Amino acid sequence: MNEPLSLASGLAMGVLLGAIFYGGLWWTVRHGVSSKRVAVWFFGSLLLRVGVALAGFYFVSGGHWERLLLCLLGFVIARVVVTWLTRLVGENRPRVPEGNHAP
Repeated sequence: MNEPLSLASGLAMGVLLGAIFYGGLWWTVRHGVSSKRVAVWFFGSLLLRVGVALAGFYFVSGGHWERLLLCLLGFVIARVVVTWLTRLVGENRPRVPEGNHAP
């Protein structure tokens, strides 16, 4: 594989890994807090997300620091995008007025 294509695929894989990691975190927070076993959800999610991210970084880098660096850049870009998207979703949710909480 030629060098520019290899670097571009490293960046794309970093975005994908970041989307999985931060999207999974968002999903865990939304569903885990209503669970009876909150700690199990959060700890299990942490292990799975970190495992996938580390394995992805290892395989994407292929021993080349340039690909690892671009993969990390893509990971950070995904964090910004997922944060922005989740704020949009949060703004579209109906808000419960103060003092009108359900029993």
